[in-house]
Amino acid sequence: MAYKIVIADDEPITRLNMYEILVGSGYDVVGEAGDGFDALELCRTHCPELAILDIKMPLIDGLKAAQQIKEEKLAGSVLLLTAYSGKEFVDQAKAVGVEGYLVKPVSEESLLPMVEVAIAKGMEMDRMREDIRKVQGELEDRKLIERAKGILMVQDQLCEGDAYKKIRRISMDKGCPMKEIAKAILINGC
Repeated sequence: MAYKIVIADDEPITRLNMYEILVGSGYDVVGEAGDGFDALELCRTHCPELAILDIKMPLIDGLKAAQQIKEEKLAGSVLLLTAYSGKEFVDQAKAVGVEGYLVKPVSEESLLPMVEVAIAKGMEMDRMREDIRKVQGELEDRKLIERAKGILMVQDQLCEGDAYKKIRRISMDKGCPMKEIAKAILINGC
């Protein structure tokens, strides 16, 4: 699978250079922009695995565009490109949460490893966010079941273990998840 990439730099020569390096290495450059506004639109349209943004661009600079991309989850990862290696720019990049920072001039030897690392980091973060969502869902399900057990314990004078077994038995009889039975018990018990 060729990873989709959006390139944004106000210097056409830099964009062309990156385009040739990336396409020549098998990446799918789905769009190029000369400013942060167009970069955002391209990311909204294509949802790339990586957005490469120059920090200094007209209309919306790369840092602000990166922040928006992160907030809206418009790309898997963001790599900032700049002619500036000053600590203040690096600190701003870290604060935005980008996956990479590359100082111009861009060469194949510097760009390709950074692209690979940035994409891998973005994919790892996506997996971690999915794991967190899954665990949060399981926790919410568990809370529902615990509340339903409490209602059954009072209502039917059951011990905790028997209340759980009752929910599980109804779940099996109805062929639906225990959380759905717990919801029904909560609706009926209120």
